Amino acid sequence: MLAAAARLFAERGFDGVTLGDIGEAAGVSGPAVYRHVAGKQALLGAILVDVSERLLEGGRRVAGSSVAHTTADPAPTSRGAESLRDPAHTASAPDRPADRGADAPSLAAPKPRVAADLRTTAAPADTALRALVDFHVAFALAEADVIRVQDRDLDRLSPDDRRTVRNLQNAYVAVWTEALATALPDAESPAERRVRALACFGLINSTPHSVRGVPAARVRPTLTRMALAALTA
Repeated sequence: MLAAAARLFAERGFDGVTLGDIGEAAGVSGPAVYRHVAGKQALLGAILVDVSERLLEGGRRVAGSSVAHTTADPAPTSRGAESLRDPAHTASAPDRPADRGADAPSLAAPKPRVAADLRTTAAPADTALRALVDFHVAFALAEADVIRVQDRDLDRLSPDDRRTVRNLQNAYVAVWTEALATALPDAESPAERRVRALACFGLINSTPHSVRGVPAARVRPTLTRMALAALTA
Protein backbone atom coordinates (compact mmCIF):
# COMPACT_ATOMS: atom_id res chain seq x y z
CA MET A 1 0.00 0.00 0.00
CA LEU A 2 2.87 2.40 0.71
CA ALA A 3 4.25 1.92 -2.79
CA ALA A 4 0.84 2.48 -4.36
CA ALA A 5 0.29 5.61 -2.27
CA ALA A 6 3.74 7.00 -3.12
CA ARG A 7 3.11 6.46 -6.82
CA LEU A 8 -0.28 8.21 -6.72
CA PHE A 9 0.97 11.07 -4.53
CA ALA A 10 3.88 11.57 -6.94
CA GLU A 11 1.58 11.61 -9.96
CA ARG A 12 -1.30 13.71 -8.59
CA GLY A 13 -0.14 15.38 -5.39
CA PHE A 14 -1.47 14.80 -1.89
CA ASP A 15 -4.73 16.69 -2.49
CA GLY A 16 -5.39 14.93 -5.78
CA VAL A 17 -5.59 11.45 -4.24
CA THR A 18 -8.23 9.84 -2.05
CA LEU A 19 -7.91 6.84 0.23
CA GLY A 20 -10.27 5.07 -2.13
CA ASP A 21 -7.83 5.68 -4.99
CA ILE A 22 -4.99 4.24 -2.94
CA GLY A 23 -7.01 1.24 -1.86
CA GLU A 24 -8.00 0.48 -5.43
CA ALA A 25 -4.38 0.74 -6.61
CA ALA A 26 -3.28 -1.57 -3.80
CA GLY A 27 -6.10 -4.05 -4.31
CA VAL A 28 -7.90 -3.08 -1.09
CA SER A 29 -11.49 -1.96 -1.50
CA GLY A 30 -13.76 0.46 0.31
CA PRO A 31 -13.82 0.62 4.12
CA ALA A 32 -11.15 -2.08 4.34
CA VAL A 33 -8.55 0.65 3.68
CA TYR A 34 -9.21 2.07 7.15
CA ARG A 35 -8.17 -1.21 8.74
CA HIS A 36 -4.67 -0.55 7.40
CA VAL A 37 -4.27 3.21 7.95
CA ALA A 38 -5.94 5.88 10.08
CA GLY A 39 -6.15 8.32 7.18
CA LYS A 40 -4.40 9.81 4.20
CA GLN A 41 -2.11 12.01 6.30
CA ALA A 42 -1.03 9.01 8.37
CA LEU A 43 -0.22 7.16 5.16
CA LEU A 44 1.90 10.06 3.93
CA GLY A 45 3.70 10.04 7.27
CA ALA A 46 4.37 6.32 7.03
CA ILE A 47 5.91 6.79 3.57
CA LEU A 48 8.25 9.63 4.52
CA VAL A 49 9.24 8.31 7.96
CA ASP A 50 9.98 4.91 6.41
CA VAL A 51 12.21 6.32 3.68
CA SER A 52 14.03 8.60 6.14
CA GLU A 53 14.73 5.64 8.44
CA ARG A 54 16.02 3.57 5.53
CA LEU A 55 18.30 6.37 4.36
CA LEU A 56 19.79 6.83 7.82
CA GLU A 57 20.24 3.12 8.43
CA GLY A 58 21.73 2.56 4.99
CA GLY A 59 24.01 5.58 5.18
CA ARG A 60 25.43 4.51 8.53
CA ARG A 61 25.86 0.96 7.29
CA VAL A 62 27.74 1.78 4.09
CA ALA A 63 29.92 4.44 5.72
CA GLY A 64 30.88 2.07 8.54
CA SER A 65 31.32 -0.92 6.25
CA SER A 66 33.59 0.96 3.88
CA VAL A 67 35.92 1.87 6.74
CA ALA A 68 35.86 -1.64 8.22
CA HIS A 69 36.62 -3.16 4.82
CA THR A 70 39.54 -0.90 3.99
CA THR A 71 41.13 -1.30 7.42
CA ALA A 72 40.89 -5.11 7.63
CA ASP A 73 44.66 -5.74 7.63
CA PRO A 74 46.26 -8.76 9.39
CA ALA A 75 47.09 -6.87 12.57
CA PRO A 76 44.60 -4.09 13.21
CA THR A 77 45.50 -1.97 16.20
CA SER A 78 43.13 0.95 15.85
CA ARG A 79 40.64 1.50 18.61
CA GLY A 80 38.47 3.18 15.98
CA ALA A 81 38.04 -0.06 14.04
CA GLU A 82 37.09 -1.82 17.26
CA SER A 83 34.45 0.80 18.11
CA LEU A 84 32.88 0.52 14.67
CA ARG A 85 32.41 -3.21 15.24
CA ASP A 86 31.00 -2.72 18.74
CA PRO A 87 27.27 -3.58 18.57
CA ALA A 88 26.60 -1.29 21.53
CA HIS A 89 28.07 1.58 19.57
CA THR A 90 25.71 1.22 16.59
CA ALA A 91 22.65 -0.63 17.87
CA SER A 92 19.17 0.79 17.23
CA ALA A 93 20.56 3.69 15.25
CA PRO A 94 17.46 4.38 13.13
CA ASP A 95 15.17 4.51 16.18
CA ARG A 96 16.99 7.13 18.21
CA PRO A 97 16.22 10.28 16.23
CA ALA A 98 12.43 9.90 16.48
CA ASP A 99 12.67 9.64 20.26
CA ARG A 100 14.85 12.68 20.83
CA GLY A 101 12.56 15.38 19.52
CA ALA A 102 13.36 18.23 17.18
CA ASP A 103 16.76 19.24 18.52
CA ALA A 104 19.06 18.49 15.59
CA PRO A 105 22.35 19.09 17.47
CA SER A 106 21.36 16.47 20.05
CA LEU A 107 21.04 13.90 17.27
CA ALA A 108 24.65 14.46 16.30
CA ALA A 109 25.94 14.28 19.87
CA PRO A 110 27.22 10.69 19.71
CA LYS A 111 28.90 11.36 16.36
CA PRO A 112 32.21 13.04 17.30
CA ARG A 113 33.46 9.70 18.62
CA VAL A 114 32.70 8.08 15.27
CA ALA A 115 34.45 10.85 13.35
CA ALA A 116 37.46 10.59 15.64
CA ASP A 117 37.49 6.82 15.24
CA LEU A 118 37.43 7.13 11.47
CA ARG A 119 40.42 9.46 11.51
CA THR A 120 42.47 6.90 13.45
CA THR A 121 42.10 4.29 10.72
CA ALA A 122 44.31 3.72 7.71
CA ALA A 123 41.36 3.92 5.28
CA PRO A 124 41.63 6.11 2.18
CA ALA A 125 40.13 9.48 3.06
CA ASP A 126 37.38 9.38 0.48
CA THR A 127 36.25 5.74 0.92
CA ALA A 128 33.20 6.59 3.02
CA LEU A 129 32.26 9.46 0.71
CA ARG A 130 32.32 7.18 -2.32
CA ALA A 131 30.22 4.58 -0.52
CA LEU A 132 27.68 7.21 0.52
CA VAL A 133 27.43 8.63 -3.00
CA ASP A 134 26.94 5.16 -4.49
CA PHE A 135 24.26 4.44 -1.90
CA HIS A 136 22.35 7.70 -2.40
CA VAL A 137 22.50 7.54 -6.20
CA ALA A 138 21.06 4.01 -6.10
CA PHE A 139 18.34 5.24 -3.75
CA ALA A 140 17.41 8.18 -5.99
CA LEU A 141 17.14 6.00 -9.07
CA ALA A 142 15.00 3.41 -7.26
CA GLU A 143 12.80 5.76 -5.21
CA ALA A 144 11.84 8.49 -7.66
CA ASP A 145 8.22 8.57 -6.50
CA VAL A 146 9.15 9.06 -2.85
CA ILE A 147 11.55 11.88 -3.71
CA ARG A 148 8.80 13.68 -5.62
CA VAL A 149 6.39 13.22 -2.72
CA GLN A 150 8.84 14.62 -0.19
CA ASP A 151 9.70 17.61 -2.39
CA ARG A 152 6.06 18.54 -2.81
CA ASP A 153 4.14 17.29 0.22
CA LEU A 154 6.48 17.40 3.24
CA ASP A 155 4.49 20.28 4.69
CA ARG A 156 1.33 18.14 4.65
CA LEU A 157 2.68 15.86 7.37
CA SER A 158 1.35 16.00 10.90
CA PRO A 159 3.60 18.00 13.27
CA ASP A 160 4.85 14.81 14.95
CA ASP A 161 5.69 13.09 11.68
CA ARG A 162 7.32 16.23 10.29
CA ARG A 163 9.52 16.48 13.38
CA THR A 164 10.47 12.82 13.14
CA VAL A 165 11.37 13.14 9.45
CA ARG A 166 13.45 16.26 10.08
CA ASN A 167 15.33 14.59 12.93
CA LEU A 168 16.09 11.54 10.81
CA GLN A 169 17.19 13.74 7.92
CA ASN A 170 19.50 15.78 10.16
CA ALA A 171 21.07 12.57 11.43
CA TYR A 172 21.60 11.41 7.84
CA VAL A 173 23.26 14.72 6.95
CA ALA A 174 25.54 14.19 9.95
CA VAL A 175 26.73 10.88 8.49
CA TRP A 176 27.82 12.76 5.37
CA THR A 177 29.43 15.67 7.18
CA GLU A 178 31.48 13.25 9.26
CA ALA A 179 32.71 11.55 6.10
CA LEU A 180 33.61 14.99 4.72
CA ALA A 181 35.42 15.85 7.95
CA THR A 182 37.47 12.68 7.57
CA ALA A 183 38.34 13.42 3.96
CA LEU A 184 38.97 17.16 4.55
CA PRO A 185 39.70 17.44 8.27
CA ASP A 186 41.15 20.96 8.25
CA ALA A 187 39.54 22.51 5.20
CA GLU A 188 36.14 23.75 6.34
CA SER A 189 33.84 24.42 9.26
CA PRO A 190 30.98 22.04 10.14
CA ALA A 191 28.51 24.49 8.63
CA GLU A 192 30.42 24.54 5.35
CA ARG A 193 30.53 20.75 5.24
CA ARG A 194 26.77 20.71 5.73
CA VAL A 195 26.40 23.02 2.72
CA ARG A 196 28.41 20.58 0.62
CA ALA A 197 26.29 17.62 1.72
CA LEU A 198 22.98 19.40 1.07
CA ALA A 199 24.15 20.62 -2.33
CA CYS A 200 25.10 17.05 -3.23
CA PHE A 201 21.65 15.81 -2.17
CA GLY A 202 20.08 18.46 -4.39
CA LEU A 203 22.12 17.29 -7.36
CA ILE A 204 21.32 13.61 -6.83
CA ASN A 205 17.68 14.09 -5.86
CA SER A 206 16.99 16.09 -9.01
CA THR A 207 17.30 12.79 -10.88
CA PRO A 208 13.58 11.92 -10.86
CA HIS A 209 12.86 15.22 -12.61
CA SER A 210 15.56 14.98 -15.26
CA VAL A 211 16.27 11.42 -16.40
CA ARG A 212 12.95 10.15 -17.67
CA GLY A 213 13.52 7.94 -20.64
CA VAL A 214 17.25 7.48 -19.97
CA PRO A 215 18.31 4.00 -18.75
CA ALA A 216 19.48 3.98 -15.13
CA ALA A 217 22.59 2.04 -16.16
CA ARG A 218 23.70 5.08 -18.17
CA VAL A 219 22.64 7.68 -15.63
CA ARG A 220 24.21 6.12 -12.56
CA PRO A 221 27.95 6.43 -13.39
CA THR A 222 27.52 9.99 -14.66
CA LEU A 223 25.56 11.05 -11.62
CA THR A 224 28.08 9.40 -9.31
CA ARG A 225 31.01 11.24 -10.89
CA MET A 226 29.15 14.56 -10.75
CA ALA A 227 28.22 14.07 -7.09
CA LEU A 228 31.80 13.22 -6.08
CA ALA A 229 33.09 16.23 -8.00
CA ALA A 230 30.59 18.50 -6.26
CA LEU A 231 31.49 17.15 -2.80
CA THR A 232 35.21 17.62 -3.26
CA ALA A 233 35.30 20.78 -5.42
